[in-house]
Amino acid sequence: MKAEISWLDDPQTFRINQLPAHSDHRGYQSVDEAAEHDSSLVQSLDGTWEFAFAQDPQHRPVGFYDPDFDRSDFDRLAVPGHIELAGYGQIQYINTAYPWEGKHYRRPAYSMGADQPEKGMFSEDPENTVGAYVKRFTLAPALQNKRVSIEFDGVEQAMYLWLNGHFVGYAEDSFSRSEFDLTPYLQDGQNLLAVEVFKHSTAAFLEDQDMFRFSGIFRSVRLAAKPALHVEDLTIRANVDDAFETGDLQVALQLSAVDQLVGSVKVSLLDDSGQPLWTAESDAASKLKLTTTINHVHLWDHHDPYLYQLQIEVLDAAGHLIEVVPYQVGFRRVEMKDKIMQLNGQRIILNGVNRHEWDAHRGRAVTMEDMLHDQLVFKENHINAVRTCHYPDQDAWYDLCDLNGIYMMAENNLETHGTWQKMGAVEPSYNVPGSLPQWQLAVLDRAKSNYEMFKNHPAVLFWSLGNEAYAGDDIAAMDKFYHDVDPTRLTHYEGVCRNRIYADRISDMESMMYDPPREIEKYLQNDPDKPFVNCEYMHDMGNSIGGMDSYIDLIDKYPMYQGGFIWDYIDQALWVKDDLTGKPVLRYGGDFDDRHSDYEFSGDGLLFADRTPKPALQEVDYYYGQHD
Repeated sequence: MKAEISWLDDPQTFRINQLPAHSDHRGYQSVDEAAEHDSSLVQSLDGTWEFAFAQDPQHRPVGFYDPDFDRSDFDRLAVPGHIELAGYGQIQYINTAYPWEGKHYRRPAYSMGADQPEKGMFSEDPENTVGAYVKRFTLAPALQNKRVSIEFDGVEQAMYLWLNGHFVGYAEDSFSRSEFDLTPYLQDGQNLLAVEVFKHSTAAFLEDQDMFRFSGIFRSVRLAAKPALHVEDLTIRANVDDAFETGDLQVALQLSAVDQLVGSVKVSLLDDSGQPLWTAESDAASKLKLTTTINHVHLWDHHDPYLYQLQIEVLDAAGHLIEVVPYQVGFRRVEMKDKIMQLNGQRIILNGVNRHEWDAHRGRAVTMEDMLHDQLVFKENHINAVRTCHYPDQDAWYDLCDLNGIYMMAENNLETHGTWQKMGAVEPSYNVPGSLPQWQLAVLDRAKSNYEMFKNHPAVLFWSLGNEAYAGDDIAAMDKFYHDVDPTRLTHYEGVCRNRIYADRISDMESMMYDPPREIEKYLQNDPDKPFVNCEYMHDMGNSIGGMDSYIDLIDKYPMYQGGFIWDYIDQALWVKDDLTGKPVLRYGGDFDDRHSDYEFSGDGLLFADRTPKPALQEVDYYYGQHD
């Protein structure tokens, strides 16, 4: 198959040869490896890559993926990282508008009619920058003679992949893992991996989040080997009975094999001290489902995030252990009862924040140190919930929320703000995805990736369909998808308030942004159908957060008011060297000669970009502490 640059212009082409999305479990070769969380079946490709930058598609190094191509003039670039923060291209911060507005007249493909595919919009764009990446690797011994896939945790925005000159695949969803099978193209000794990253494609219309607009391979890349018999997918349902005393555990496995599915699987559940509570064994099959009940189950919640340990052992036909898959399990029950969202029979109160992934040096290429620090800030300031605005985060963040009892609103990678709101007015004449059939599969794919990757995390209480994308048949289809595949959680979407004819088809909760307390009270006083959540409120910009008590007072007055998520957690700003003083300073939108720009609107966090708390955090600590 040949790669086509025209895919950049087609919303119906968003994944080519990608492996199906699946759970975020990791395989290990031994029990000891699993205990240390250090898999010899994984080979990191993070580090220095060869790199060439082009201002537009027409000047990119065509054929750079060929083993015989002359790359002597290529630079070097760190992965993970943003191309713009390495000195290439334009740093730009935008809230609502699209990067090309005021320069190029554009309407999303098919939005002005089924006969208008808008050919050439991005493939011929004179400002669509391109990064050409090359990495040479030799398989580590433990990966040799096995099936091998490659995992890209985040590439912004459209990527083409080659190995040893062979085209492998294409992906667009910037914030979801993209995985490809490399096995047919691997060779003994050194291999040549090539990735071509375009800053813009039709995915740009779906990724109009309030953020700096970057590009490149900004999250980790790794090779992952699959033993002869391998756990491809894992689905855990850890429910509890009506009395909240007995746990109902369902473990569904999907296995793959090099040849025949010959071997066996042993599944065990241990308590947090490592004592086994249940063990089951089965012959290998493409699909397995094992169930048990746990008496006197220890429930998971914010105050007591108790986690059991599931351990899956895969044995070959001779009985030799070839793969171990561990996963933490939290028993809890999320439900709507008497029009109130409940966890384990208790009303949920969300002391939440919206959190962009951000590091003042690295942009959205955040580190584990950043994440651990944020979890500590949450704990110290009575923050019990987080909305992953407005895309899926690094998978380690979900593990940390499980461990620390942080309730998650897990959001898709979707925002199309600029297609329906212009100059502050609601004007959805060319909104996407809307009800356009040509865009529906792309957004459903994003929903599926979000679900499959994070479905086993007890911290995820709600699936969020995205942010500020208006409402139509396509978002209604996303809501239906989540309810069909996962009846154990609730759905969220705020944008239905813009198009109320979908109110009975989208979102289990009434969700608004920046509604004054008096308006929320009016809603709650009229026997509403859905509980109320502030998906964004307070907007911590400048000397903000004053009057927070007016919202907090509603919690005690109205059971159907269930709190919300402050906008937002951390400023988006970057350390740069000041030209005059020579000292490092934080720079916001508009400070990089970026025009158009939304300027200091990037600075609306409870923390400065260097993670120094603002005074407003004291207010949050005080009021959230009243209902922690």
